Parts: sequence; C-alpha cells; structure tokens
Amino acid sequence: MNELTADVLVAGGGPAGAWAAVKAAEAGASVVLADKGYLGTSGATASAGTGVWYVEPEPAARETAMASREGLGGHLADREWMARVLDQTYANMNELAEVSKYPFPVDEDGRQIRRGLQGPEYMRRMRVRVRRAGVRVLDHSPVTELLADGSGAVAGAAGYHVREDRPFSVRAGAVVLATGGCAFLSKALGCDVNTGDGALFAAEAGAELSGMEFSNAYAIAPAFTSVTKTAFYSFATFYRSDGSVLEGAGSRRGRSVIARTLLSEPVLCRIDQATPEEQRAMRLAQANFFLPFDRQGIDPFTDLFPVTLLAEGTVRGTGGIRIAGADCSTTVPGLFAAGDAATRELICGGFTGGGSHNAAWAMSSGTWAGRGAARYAAGLGGRAAARPVRALGEAGVRPSGRAAGGHAEHVAAVQAEVLPYDKNLLRTGDRLAAALASLDGTWRELRGTLREDGAGVVRARSAAAMAAHARWMYNAALARTETRGMHKRLDLPEQDPAQRRRLVTGGLDEVWTRPEAGALAVAS
Repeated sequence: MNELTADVLVAGGGPAGAWAAVKAAEAGASVVLADKGYLGTSGATASAGTGVWYVEPEPAARETAMASREGLGGHLADREWMARVLDQTYANMNELAEVSKYPFPVDEDGRQIRRGLQGPEYMRRMRVRVRRAGVRVLDHSPVTELLADGSGAVAGAAGYHVREDRPFSVRAGAVVLATGGCAFLSKALGCDVNTGDGALFAAEAGAELSGMEFSNAYAIAPAFTSVTKTAFYSFATFYRSDGSVLEGAGSRRGRSVIARTLLSEPVLCRIDQATPEEQRAMRLAQANFFLPFDRQGIDPFTDLFPVTLLAEGTVRGTGGIRIAGADCSTTVPGLFAAGDAATRELICGGFTGGGSHNAAWAMSSGTWAGRGAARYAAGLGGRAAARPVRALGEAGVRPSGRAAGGHAEHVAAVQAEVLPYDKNLLRTGDRLAAALASLDGTWRELRGTLREDGAGVVRARSAAAMAAHARWMYNAALARTETRGMHKRLDLPEQDPAQRRRLVTGGLDEVWTRPEAGALAVAS
C-alpha cells in the first residue's frame, strides 16, 4: 500500500485536479489522485461559490469577453488561449449540467443560468465523478516531492499519508500538478492548503515559472472574517474612520488606496450602490458571504463595517508554472500543470481574473492536462513502472547541512516580507530589494538545516515552497521596471511599451529572471 503504480498521478484535489483525473481516466489511463486535504472539501473553490467565465458561442459576446481583460492585464494575454478556454469552459459547464446533473438556477423562462457554481455542491459532485471514473483517491495524502528517471523525465511522486502516519510513493508515466497557488497562510478562506508546493516540485525538476511579478493579489474582506468575495465590493463605497468618503478606493481599481489608508487608520465600507434586485441576487449567488454579517447583526447594504486586505498571492494572482504546450505540458517531460499551480497569464495577462477566469482556467487546463498526461503515459508503453527513479526534493526534506526543525520560524520570516501592504502591494525598488535580501537569507538557512520527521515533512516542504515563491515574486518584480497589470511600482508608475513581454523565472538557490524568448505558448 505504500508503493503504488499508475499511468497518471494527479497531485491536488481542487477543480483542476478533479477534472484532470476524470479526463485522464476517460482517456483510458489508470489514475491516482493524491490530495492534501479531502477531495471535494479542501481548497478555495470548495469553501465558497464562484463565478465562471462562461460565454455563449456568439462572436460579439466572445469578443467582448476577451477584450474585457486585455487592457487591465497589460496586453500580455493570448487571444488563441482565451478562445480555447471559452470553448472548453462552455463544454465543461454543459457537461456539469448534463452528466453531473448540477442544479443550476433558472431564469424566468426556465433556462439554466450557467455563469456560476456553488463550491461545496460543485466539488461534491466532482468527487462522485472522480470515483465513478475509477480513479484511486488518496485523501489527506499530500505529495512532498517528485520522482524522475535517469533522463530527467518525471516518473511519479512521493508523499505522506497524514491520517495513517506513513509515507507513500506512486510510480507513474506522467504527473499533473494541480496543487493550487500560494497564499502564504494569510488566512484567506479555503487557502490553508495553498502553500505553493507544486511550483517548488516543478522547479526542482527543472521547470520554469512565468508571471511571478503578478503574484501580489490582495482581496477585500470584512475585518472580522476570512471571506474574500471582492466582486461584491464593486457596489460599495469606502470611508475613512471619521465617516468621510475615501476617494479613489475601489475593488477593481483602488485597492492600493485602501492599503495606504489601512497603514494609518481603519477603513470602513458599505455596499450601498446595489439595487434591491441586485441585493437579492447577491444573497442567492453567494450565501456564505452574508453569513458572518448575519451572525453579527450587520446589514452590509445599510451599515458601515470595517474591512481589511488579505493576501492571496498566486491563488488570485496570475503567476505560476510556465505552460509550454497546448496540453498544459511544462518544459520537463512527463510533467503537466493545471489550475492555480500554472500561470494564468495566457488568459488574464498581468491582472487577476478573480474567481470567474480562474474557475474557467481550472476546468479547461485540468481537462487538457489530464488528456495530455494520459497520452504521454500511453506513449511509454510498459516502461513507466520499470524505470529506475530518484527523488528530487531538496529544501525541507534533504538539507545541505545538519538537519534541524523550525518550519514555523521560516514561515513567519517569509510572511513578514510578503504580507505587509507597504512591501508587496505598494512596491518600490528599494523595498523589494530589502525584502528580497531578507528572503535570500531565510532560504539559505532553511536550505541548510530544515528537515522534519513524519508528517512534519509536509509542513517543512510548505515552508520551503513559500520561501521559494516569495523569492521568485520579488526577483521578477525587480526585473519588471515599470507598472503593468497588478504589478505597480510607485517609483516607476508608467507602463513601458518596450516591456510588453512576459518574464520567465526559475532556479532555487540561484534565482534568475529573463524575458520570454520566441513565440508565445502554442494554443492550437
């Protein structure tokens, strides 16, 4: 039971992982899915509802949908990828209705409205579908490192059964990393499992990352809860503590105004621009948004309430593992990436797609990665299980010096450099450089000493992943000497036409960043 074999291993049990597992199984592959939590209940999607970038296949509507984010994202998105995602999302949402019998709401004409999903119900049905597809599910079994064959191709992964307190390994022909983004344990709802582990594994295998400078997403939340549903705040007015309107503050544009004000005083909010019809629609669409208010006797449409900003990193940012092919393959043979673990620059450029674009990307990239991994594994024939393998994990599992514990101290050191607004959101070159110097020191220390036994390996690896993410983010942010998308440099506030290209980042002990060379990832 400790050593399994499969054609495809999927690491992660959010929507991207679930779709990847289903589609790989439907393609004829034997599939194991290993989730850090419990497939169907863990992660950002399962904790809440989400809009979906679902657009009818009507040319004008599709054109409007694609154009809506191009400027916001600094014109770094790719039209071919956007069109592919719209096509695949349309098919998958229809599949949810027809195969999974998802109970979409209906309009006055009785037509289903397929522009959103309730996370708990969505993921409950995806778990059923995964199991019915014959996938072997390993709950509470986080992957901790990849395995590779002699050529460097990924050949499986190792992990730890937390509930059973024992390690496991899966020899596989291909691996799909769908482990989610990195929110740095900021307490954003559902993001306790999102520590960026998959990107660390990918980098150890030699994969590249892209868009890491666009990883400073902060979501608006009531100060008394972790619920981050920023879309509703487009109907809000923000106020200073004295009751005066906070000019320039907003959800789409103006979060930096909120951040600057929070450094010195509370910020209050009231969702006072929604009509009665819109208020009713909000309660139907996102019931959990209102639960904390109702418990405290607050009407957010009429009462003032304090807000804060919670870091969501690459969960809502667009940075992640670089996609090298239409099947969501990476630059490493046998390794595929999907969902928030992968870059979303292809459809969002340098600005967050919020929940809707990310939900569409998760089901689309999961579909392509699952099918691609199944094809790759099939091409190996019977050689996959017989290949000699080696483990690739380093920081947090195989330190370069004398081993010691202390993952919590390293996590706190990383959080001190990435959570404060005046370092990560209100960026300047000097602040970034100082934070990066501190993070480099944290990395050297944990790389030299961090290792924990038993289930502690999971926490140690997460600490290493967060440190790696922070260093990739700030290296890329220093390399992009302009303001573009969500990457705003206060010392360089203008957009530079010469820098309209994506940045590729990689490395662990020595981090590097360079402009993407050649054509963009092929979408056809």
